[in-house]
Amino acid sequence: MAGSVAFVTGAARGLGREITLALAASGHRLYLVDILADRLDATAAELRDAGHEVVARVADISSRQGCVDAVSDCVAQFGELAVLVNCAAVMRMEHFADVSEDDWNRIVAVNLSGPFFLTQAALPHLIAAEGNIVNVASSNGLMGTPYTGPYSATKAALINLTKTLAMEYVEEPIRVNAVCPGPMATEIASALVPPPTIKREKIVRYSGQRGLGDAADVAKVVAFLASDAAAGVHGAIWTADLGTSAG
Repeated sequence: MAGSVAFVTGAARGLGREITLALAASGHRLYLVDILADRLDATAAELRDAGHEVVARVADISSRQGCVDAVSDCVAQFGELAVLVNCAAVMRMEHFADVSEDDWNRIVAVNLSGPFFLTQAALPHLIAAEGNIVNVASSNGLMGTPYTGPYSATKAALINLTKTLAMEYVEEPIRVNAVCPGPMATEIASALVPPPTIKREKIVRYSGQRGLGDAADVAKVVAFLASDAAAGVHGAIWTADLGTSAG
């Protein structure tokens, strides 16, 4: 897949940024999407300065049209699309009973509807390129995680969507896989503000015994799954959570 075009959402910072660096190191040309214009421009400039071919687009993937337009622009810019990495996500920590309709709708729109509609738009191009999809799910989608109801629900759905796509398109020259990180030392994680009334012992149970993960390590897993070295991997859900979901 070296030299092929990789489309990455949530590319401005955190895990998304690390994924772009890992894919660039693998030789991909990059189409980067995020809503954080300044941070996205900084990531794109860093990659260009290092000699990589990059197009950055500020876009909100929570709308179907936003997804369709971004994919169309990627193909117009590069002439192809071979790898789709659905990384953008929204996470909040709240008591289940306190989740507002707006919060629920926003988290579902970004975390689940975005990957769904991006995949719909990208599939013809991915099949033509004999490419692949890597969905960034979460260990929260594999286990019960209190105070993250909407986020965990979307990640569980993304895991099953990955498997369903893998089976529906099993006869096509395309691979679909997912990576499940655990808690990581990113800006998004540090910005989480749990309600003061939560029971912290419930959080500790799914926080892992090896501390916070390194986003760069997870990005290497994503880059591997996007590469020809993972040609035999299809419909797989790879955990990269330092054992958090193992038991």
